[in-house]
Amino acid sequence: MLCLVLLITKKRLAFVHLVPRHEQIVCTTRDRVEDWMRQSEKHDDLRDDAACATDDAGPDAPSRSLSAADRVRDAILAGVLTPGSRINEVHLSRDLGMSRTPIRAALHTLAAEGLIDYERNRGFIVREFALQAVLDAYEIRASLEGVACRLAAERGLTAEQKQRIETALRDGDRALDVDRIGPAELAAYGMVNVTIHGMLLAAAQNRMLSEAIRMTINMPGVNTRNIVPASPRIMRRRHDDHHRLYDLVRSGEAVRAELLMREHVISVKSGLLANTEQRETDP
Repeated sequence: MLCLVLLITKKRLAFVHLVPRHEQIVCTTRDRVEDWMRQSEKHDDLRDDAACATDDAGPDAPSRSLSAADRVRDAILAGVLTPGSRINEVHLSRDLGMSRTPIRAALHTLAAEGLIDYERNRGFIVREFALQAVLDAYEIRASLEGVACRLAAERGLTAEQKQRIETALRDGDRALDVDRIGPAELAAYGMVNVTIHGMLLAAAQNRMLSEAIRMTINMPGVNTRNIVPASPRIMRRRHDDHHRLYDLVRSGEAVRAELLMREHVISVKSGLLANTEQRETDP
């Protein structure tokens, strides 16, 4: 699973991922290249649509659309598709091995979710979220995940949920037992974070709450896989929260579990804001 490192610019979040040098393209004649791409896409559309016309009418068309939406959504949340970047339908169709019809349906789904926008003459663009929108989402996430922890403590954890959380806690301890947190440690901790928060939400056994949280974290920078970088000491403190949350939920201390989860999420928000302010004061 991918883990995203966040860099903060003034009132914007920039999502950075590593790209091989030979894949980087610098274009100083953007309009000319985009005109060429549009002409190229017209020819590709005819070939792709002719080759896949029978596939689109098949019974698996809706499932292909859902699969495409899931994969593009994951790429956006993980930072592989960066804010402001254009989504090339032809290239996406080739990468996913699907015709243009389910791809278009998937992109319209993601546009309805607010992850991408449609711009005339440019097509679908990965949406850029203002910093304040991300901070607001953290506030909502803190409240909702607090409720999830309270319900999990009241309803109890299954044996499988306990086992997975305990394994994730050990993995997190190992990942953070370093003097310096690098990309590998962030990636490992990102998987730990997803597992722990996911298991606690599953233990809440509340479908409406799960859907509300899914909508709230369906934003780059707020998703549980997106780790806000911090010093090893602060990262270990966050993971200590995971240990304490597990103990509270397992022992049925519902109110304390809810309050701690709220504090935990808000502390991550505070770290994000601190990173922003530090970056704005840097020369």
